[in-house]
Amino acid sequence: MNRATPLLENGSSYHGIPVMHILYLLLILIAPFAGVDLLLLLSLILFLGLRFSGKFLSCSRDAVSLSFSLTLMLLVSAVSKDLPYTFPFYIVLAAFAVAAVGNHSSFFSERGFTADLDSRKSRMKKRGFSLLWSSIFLALRITAAFLAASWIVYWQGLPISYNFVFFIAVIGAVTGSLFESIPSKIDSNIPVTLGAGMTMWIFEEFRYWVPPEKMLVALAFSLFLGALAYRAKIADVSALLSAALLGVLIIVFSGLPWFLLLLTFFILGGGFTRYKYAYKESIGIAQAKDGIRSYENVFSNSTAALVLAVAYGVFQEQSLPIIYAYMGTVATATGDTLASEIGTTAKGRPRMITTLKLSEPGADGAVSSLGELAAIFGSAVIGVLGYALGISDDLLLSVLITTAGGFIGTNVDSLLGATLQKRGMLSNSGVNFVATFVGAGISAGIYLLVSGI
Repeated sequence: MNRATPLLENGSSYHGIPVMHILYLLLILIAPFAGVDLLLLLSLILFLGLRFSGKFLSCSRDAVSLSFSLTLMLLVSAVSKDLPYTFPFYIVLAAFAVAAVGNHSSFFSERGFTADLDSRKSRMKKRGFSLLWSSIFLALRITAAFLAASWIVYWQGLPISYNFVFFIAVIGAVTGSLFESIPSKIDSNIPVTLGAGMTMWIFEEFRYWVPPEKMLVALAFSLFLGALAYRAKIADVSALLSAALLGVLIIVFSGLPWFLLLLTFFILGGGFTRYKYAYKESIGIAQAKDGIRSYENVFSNSTAALVLAVAYGVFQEQSLPIIYAYMGTVATATGDTLASEIGTTAKGRPRMITTLKLSEPGADGAVSSLGELAAIFGSAVIGVLGYALGISDDLLLSVLITTAGGFIGTNVDSLLGATLQKRGMLSNSGVNFVATFVGAGISAGIYLLVSGI
């Protein structure tokens, strides 16, 4: 009787995995001596061999996808090498290394955790194991990306600091793991590799870095807070990793107080989501998944904050308008969340913001007096905390400008919900994304008018 080759869950054979990893290692080792063009040819041959030879090395779809991603990145690097914005060769290898460590989607997703009759203790053990091993694999990915990039930097004599290499290795590894946690029909090695590579490329252009010890502290702190949110059922794994990425970048570019201010939004949002949750669920307007946030919620509400935090670190000469813009965008996210979660519990029916006609609770664009007061309260809290954390040095300006930006941004969110979202032109996440940028612009504009600039 013929015995089939034993397979792992992802379709790779026990014999195929070591061979493929040896090939991956050989590609990295010869990379600095082969150069972009020759390595592109070799990776293309490898991809075609894996793709069209079904029994070659008993490889899985993971190996085909990874070789495709490497080929695509090398092609971009080869084409862009004579352009003003070159896709650096060492970043290609670092991104490749992030994915080549292995496909560990079972540790970066919640697949397998079902709402069955298992005991709470059993589920908690499974979750703890996932968080533990995801941290270990994240460390392996950081190490792999750093070594691969450093290998190129050393042998090609590139004028790049190893501290900077470590900085982007952390960013790439966290980004890759985040992409792996997002459910998709596409094999994870494609978004993991390309996502890590493109993100590292963006930050490579800044040439901004911090000492490794500060980077590790920022990462550990962000992961710790994300794990707490996960345990408290405020966030899923994708939100945990999203918050970790945001935390690392905001802390290193702007400082811990900036991240704590953004963290206030997540805490208030998670807390008030559970405010009268049973009632909101009974009328069909409660947050899905018991109010647990995902990566989509994190990025739709925090992208503007991330952009401004990075801008603060890079453009110090424009620090004051950026500070107020940052507080305005966090205030918008906070005000909008509190207005939604508290306003929908108001007695009586809300009114549509565009027509002032009576509407149903929870309808896109519906506003209530209680919701408006909640928006003002949430925005004012961010203003006060911005001053208390030392982000702003003027309490009155901090509260007034931040409250105004947050309140207007929240109502812009409602206006977009009543118009573009109802017509299917924007999703709820798209509305949040636009509104937070508007809130930032309003606060920055008010500051510039008040300061006479």
